Order: sequence, then C-alpha cells, then structure tokens
Amino acid sequence: MKTPMSKTIAQTFLGNAPGWYKLVILCFLIANPILIVTCGTFVAGWVLIAEFIFTLAMALKCYPLPSGGLLAIEALALGMTSPETVYHEALKNFEVILLLIFMVAGIYFMKDFLQFTFTRILVRVRSKKVISLLFCAAGAFLSAFLDALTVTAVIMAVAYGFYNVYHRFASGKGQADAHDLSNDGAVKEMNREELLQFRGFLRNLMMHGAVGTALGGVCTLVGEPQNLLVGGEMGWHFIPFFLHAMPVTLPVLAVGLLTCLGVEQFRLFSYGYELPGNIRSFLLETAIEMEAKQGQAGRLKLVLQALTGLWLIVALAFHLAAVGLIGLSVIILLTSTTGIVEEHRLGHAFEEALPFTALLVVFFSIVAVIHSQELFHPIIEYVLSLQGQDQLAAYYVANGLLSSISDNVFVATVYISETKLHFTHLLGSLPGIGMTGQELMAKLTDPHIARADVLATLPQSIAPHVRETMEHFDKLAVAINTGTNIPSVATPNGQAAFLFLLTSALAPVIRLSYGRMVLLALPYTITMSLTGLAAVYAFL
Repeated sequence: MKTPMSKTIAQTFLGNAPGWYKLVILCFLIANPILIVTCGTFVAGWVLIAEFIFTLAMALKCYPLPSGGLLAIEALALGMTSPETVYHEALKNFEVILLLIFMVAGIYFMKDFLQFTFTRILVRVRSKKVISLLFCAAGAFLSAFLDALTVTAVIMAVAYGFYNVYHRFASGKGQADAHDLSNDGAVKEMNREELLQFRGFLRNLMMHGAVGTALGGVCTLVGEPQNLLVGGEMGWHFIPFFLHAMPVTLPVLAVGLLTCLGVEQFRLFSYGYELPGNIRSFLLETAIEMEAKQGQAGRLKLVLQALTGLWLIVALAFHLAAVGLIGLSVIILLTSTTGIVEEHRLGHAFEEALPFTALLVVFFSIVAVIHSQELFHPIIEYVLSLQGQDQLAAYYVANGLLSSISDNVFVATVYISETKLHFTHLLGSLPGIGMTGQELMAKLTDPHIARADVLATLPQSIAPHVRETMEHFDKLAVAINTGTNIPSVATPNGQAAFLFLLTSALAPVIRLSYGRMVLLALPYTITMSLTGLAAVYAFL
C-alpha cells in the first residue's frame, strides 16, 4: 500500500524527532507572524527567545540547528532583524568561529597522547579517590588549553574501549565477534555483579572528568567558546583574561576538586563505586598489550603530540597569533610529522565542531533580533540600577539560571553584547571626551592599545570617571563569564561536554541517563555555584 504524501512529508520533516516536537515547532512558526501583527515585534521577539531556548533545552530530542535555524530564518523573513545585522554579529565573533573550526580539529590529532595519559591513570593508580581526583584535575588542566569536547571525547574513548574489551570477555565473545554492548544476556552469571560495579565506576569517572572540563574551561580564554566571546568584547588576551577571572575561578576550582574527594570519600550522590580487582588486572594486561603493539612509530607519535601540546600552551600564553590560527598550526604540525596526508583522514577532524559552528551563527541571528528590537534593554537597565556587589551577584545568578536550562554560549553572547552596548552609550553621554562613545569603547577594548594610554589622552576631569566605568565593566564581564560557565553544570543542556557525553555511544552501555547525570552533577552544582557567587560578591 502506497504511503500518503502528507505522511511522507510529516516523517521527513525534522526526521526522527518525536511527533509532538514537530507539532510544537510548526505551531511556533505559525504563531510568530500572528504575534507580530497582534502584539507587535517586542512581544514577538521575547516569544522567539523562549522558542529558541526550548529548542536548546530539547537538544536530546532534536539537534537545535534545524529547528532553531527555521525560527531564525522566519525572524529574518518577518523583518525582526536584517541579514546585514546577522553578518555583522558573525563577523564580530569571527575569532570564535575560527576557534571552533581549527582548534577543535587540531586537538583531534592529539587524541593518542591524551588517551595514553588517561589510560595510564585508569590502570596504574589503585585508589579510587586518587583516580577520581586525577581524572577531574587532568580534565581541568587540559580543558584550560584544549577543547572541552575533545577532552571529554578522549575520556569516553578510554572508558568505551575498556568496557568493550571486558564486556566481550564476560560474555565469552572474541574481539572479532559481533556483539551488542547494551545487552547483558550473554554475560556469565559469575561476572554480573562485577559488571554492575564496573558500570558504576565508569559513570563516576566520566562525571568527574566532565566536571573537570568545566572547572578548567572557565579559567582561560580558550577553555570554552563563550570565554573567547567575552574576552573578544573586552579586548583581553590569554593572560589578562586569566588574571581578571582568577578571583572567582581559582576558588571554584579548589572547591570543585574538594567536592570530587568528598563525594568519593563519603559515597554521596551515587559516587563511591570501586573497580573490582579482577577487572583491574584484566584491564592492566590489556593496556600493556596495547602499548606493546604501538611499536617505535607509536611511541614517536606520542612524543610529537606531547611536543605540539607544549607549543600550543606557549603560543596561547604569549598570544603569538589568533587562537584559531594557533589551532591551524597544530593541525599542520601534527599531520605533517605523523604522516596524515589523505583528505578523508583529515576530514574526520572537522566533523565534531562544524555542526556547533553552524549553530553558533544561528545564535548570532537571535542575538541580532535582540539588538534590533532592544529586547534586553529593560532587563539590563534594571540590573544596572542595582548598586555595588548586588549588581554583580544579580548578573552571576541571572546568567547561571539561564545557562542551566539553555546554552551558555547563547546566554553569554546576549549578556556581554547588551552590557557593552549600555556602557558604550554611557561613555557617549560624558561631556568633553572628543569622540563618540563607540569610538572611545573601541579604543578602550582594543587588545593592542594599553588602556592607560587611552585614558592619558582624555581630559583630566573625565579620565578618572572613565577608568571607574571600565573597571566596573570588567567586573560585570567576569560575572557574566563565570555565571554562564559554573552553574551550567547543573544539566546537560548548559554544558556542551555533558550533552556530548549523554548523547554518546557510551552513555547507554554504562546506563548513564539524563536523570542520573543531573543527580551525579548535583553536588558539584551546589558547591561550585555557591562558591562562585560568594567569590563574585567578595572578591570582585
């Protein structure tokens, strides 16, 4: 029997997304023009933001690019913003786009060295508390310089590889046999209890490692995409960014690592699973065999990747080039020295980042609507009407709450751009500055011009006020950045690394569901968020 065309269209539209989700998106697309006519563009703009946040929150049902992209295209068609404004937003954040394209791809070619590091930790260290702390600390350190998604992918690859080997062994299957890792039907009875323990152990380590990427990612300019967005708006390079954020990020890092030890010590929130001794011995033998198979070429590759990692750290610290270009240099160095010269082998490195890069440009479309319709103007005015530390705390909390239910890159993009616009108008209202507020802000946030030199050119009666204004803007930028990074560990919606883990092939085999991930993240959410809030209030 022939399928009706209407059913075929319904099945094709948004593919495997649930039927109710497709209906909701269609209702959004129908309702938006009606809202513009009946309620005006301001109300329709706020509804558009809510609709877009919905697509981000439902990322597990459908990747937000197709559905969110349809909303963005409709907004352009309805005149809520213009293609020129969207292009301007994308061009302004071109360095972030370069970061996502080249840095993520560059780290892909360092996976062997990173995998070697985490494998050594897993099989050579006996104490669960020490392993957990090392996974969390290593995730933090690597994510401060590398890409959090890639670091998470490496940790997952180590866990998946060892789980695959042991599950086959426990099921009496060879490595070449077809095997379903999610099915325990063939697992021998004597191995079942150990397998459950092993799953819990891997869930714990995956969460420690993923939280570690958030702890380290907030500290530096390249740790998370929104860091580069905020740093770019403020004119901060690698070291200035670290120094500005340090009063908040370092206390949070310390508390995060202590939380890791605490939940393992007291077996809280489903932590405390140990690696059974039989499995440890089996995995150690497997790791030794894998290292032996590498040979001289494999060891040379590890050395070259480690040396390239040092180059990356030095180049970022001294800002030898734009971050994306440093990532491109990593690609060139590693592919040329390790013999990766086929186009299809190079192509795999870019698969991970390009969908999110496209989604980021869709973010910029929604941000363009916010700018064009001045949607955030009343909120920004209210928050800025607060005084002193209350204002900083309000920024941190607002960014944290929004980031935990939507996407932290989107939230940071909106808040930093709207806040900068406010301070630009503020500078423009000062008498006797001899230029427009936009020109003065451009000079004050130019990374190649010392702020003190710009202030020296201003009249003495105005310069102290401008300095105080910019110092306060610096603090708000740190509150925005830490607010979007730290509380967003609450859910997989807020942290890309968490979402990446949840949607991976590893999650179902170790029984890591959405609810279980939220529970495992809860102690970190509480301790890190409160520490961040206290640090923003006390130290900024």
